[in-house]
Amino acid sequence: MVRRFFDFDTPDRFVAGVVGQPGDRTFYLQARQGHAVVSLVIEKVQVAALAGRLSQLLDAVEDRAPQVADGAATRDDEPLDEPIVEVFRIGALALAWDETSGRVVIEAQPPSADGDFAELPDNATGGLDLLRVRIGPERARDFVRRAAALVVAGRPSCPFCGQPLDPGGHFCPKTSLN
Repeated sequence: MVRRFFDFDTPDRFVAGVVGQPGDRTFYLQARQGHAVVSLVIEKVQVAALAGRLSQLLDAVEDRAPQVADGAATRDDEPLDEPIVEVFRIGALALAWDETSGRVVIEAQPPSADGDFAELPDNATGGLDLLRVRIGPERARDFVRRAAALVVAGRPSCPFCGQPLDPGGHFCPKTSLN
């Protein structure tokens, strides 16, 4: 199979977004540069983990990060770009700080047979698909803010067991009679 490699060095947009109603949502990671748009399906827990790790990384490099405007001066709360066409489902994510450019590098791949992130040269013709996005600290902070809001905007949690509440209720193991 021919490898697809999507490299967004200066994306116009990089966001997490959802389609659907709470309880039946599909999460996406979407990058846009010019007319090129790539949409990847991502799990809710992956969005939360990416936002958390990204926030930790930004806190760690805050003193070293150059103050470069990267086009994220305004909040991005717009819906995902359409049409939304799934390129692949994310299996592994990698996150790094590029000291030279002062930007965060985020890479996503579909699931691999062994569950590990496959490191391949950029010019590899075979292997797992790859999305690589480079964004500045300001845009990365906006990504974290938006992603955190998406994660908590789902169904409310049961106050007893913490599981999501469906509109019709749910079976709560903490309140069931034995």
